[in-house]
Amino acid sequence: MGKIVVVKFGGSVLSDERSIERAAKWLKGLRDKGLNPVVVVSALRGVTDELLKTAQRLNPEAPPELMDEVLAMGERTSARLFAVALTREGVAALVVDPDSPLWPVITDEKHLDATPILDECRRKASEGLLPEITAGRVPVVCGYIGVSKNGRITTLGRGGSDTTAVLLANCLGAEEVILVKDVGGIHSADPRKTRDAEVIETMSASEVLQLTTGGAKVLHAKALRYINDNMRIRVGTLESLEEGGTLITASGMPKLEVATTHDNVTMVTIIGKDMGEPSKLTKMVEALVVADAKLLAASIEENSLIIYLDGDGAVVEKLHDLLVSSRLGKAISHFPNLSMIKVSGTMLETSPGVIHKITQPLAAQAINVYGLVTISSSIRLFVSSKEASKAINLIRDGLREVVDEAA
Repeated sequence: MGKIVVVKFGGSVLSDERSIERAAKWLKGLRDKGLNPVVVVSALRGVTDELLKTAQRLNPEAPPELMDEVLAMGERTSARLFAVALTREGVAALVVDPDSPLWPVITDEKHLDATPILDECRRKASEGLLPEITAGRVPVVCGYIGVSKNGRITTLGRGGSDTTAVLLANCLGAEEVILVKDVGGIHSADPRKTRDAEVIETMSASEVLQLTTGGAKVLHAKALRYINDNMRIRVGTLESLEEGGTLITASGMPKLEVATTHDNVTMVTIIGKDMGEPSKLTKMVEALVVADAKLLAASIEENSLIIYLDGDGAVVEKLHDLLVSSRLGKAISHFPNLSMIKVSGTMLETSPGVIHKITQPLAAQAINVYGLVTISSSIRLFVSSKEASKAINLIRDGLREVVDEAA
């Protein structure tokens, strides 16, 4: 059997009859190259938005489980239309929607933002989809949709078709996921707002995750939790994919880790006015450079700036001279002998209440947290160095459900 490749067509690509026909011809080209494609489709352009608006006009307080039923109709229609186009190209297409016994996406019961249950999805994909692929048929799977273990329709959150594609690739052992969009790849900035934005040829999954959780709409963040070391993701248009688009590799995506990264940290508090003013921040950074201070993290308020420095605080006197004498700050204090604990992994950004799971066990054991900073899929917190080992064990216990899911 040829290699399996999962191809997802976004709604912006499937906008009308001609675009569907064109996508179907392109898909047949993959078949002609000896590949075994699995197709994931979004709703046609604008359909989901219209369904949402209509339902909200009819009942602004419609139950989430009923809204999922409504929103799922876009992908159901899209899958059938795409299958029709494929059959015209001589491809044996098979519609796979939630009513099909082959349906592979099983989720929890969180309506409008459900999370797939990976073991169940693997079992269903292996038992249902794989024999069809082996027999030479092309499954056309509704993206964005799931079915809970109690049989109710769920949805994976806006952009969830990306998640469906990467999830199925994981479950089927596919080496590549192709995300066909209306842009040539992932750009260095939003091309609609930045004139000179360029397509990036290669990115790591961790870099993409940072962009996505920072607001860039390049990929559904939840999708990246299902990428593995044997898989790559390619993003682009039908034209740009012929030359490459953007290739995303799985590098830099740890499951879930809790560890001390620095065990000699000093917290420095600087009191002043308008601490967030750009010119003042620039001078603060210059002072850190002059003082030869290594900055690990920072937290800013209108009248104070808290920085966490690597080391025992020997640079604080230099900082005082630089900041207070120049009137950048009014006063400065420091608290040494802290450790920085880093909690990182692909599961954090989609795990509800993760901050509570980290801090609650520490509070219960009277371990003070001297600071907490979240950056993308990592959380950094500062505790007394004497209590760092105990804190790590408590955090791991608190996150045990997340760790088990990541395994």
